[in-house]
Amino acid sequence: MVLDLIVHKTDDGYNAEIPGIKGCESWAHTADDAIENVLDLAVFYLKLKSKKELKIDKARAGKNKDIYKLLFSKSG
Repeated sequence: MVLDLIVHKTDDGYNAEIPGIKGCESWAHTADDAIENVLDLAVFYLKLKSKKELKIDKARAGKNKDIYKLLFSKSG
């Protein structure tokens, strides 16, 4: 499966969200921390064993928003 991961730069840090998973969003002072936090939530919501099951690929970059593709295999 492929989901979008969107990182917004704000005045006080970064918001990361996966719109395809309700409630999967995080805030942090750095983009890397926000991404790591939202990936932890994605593992929980998707009932995966670890973040090693996720692959992240940067798709687009803008002035205040970066979009990544989150790839994973959902078997079950």
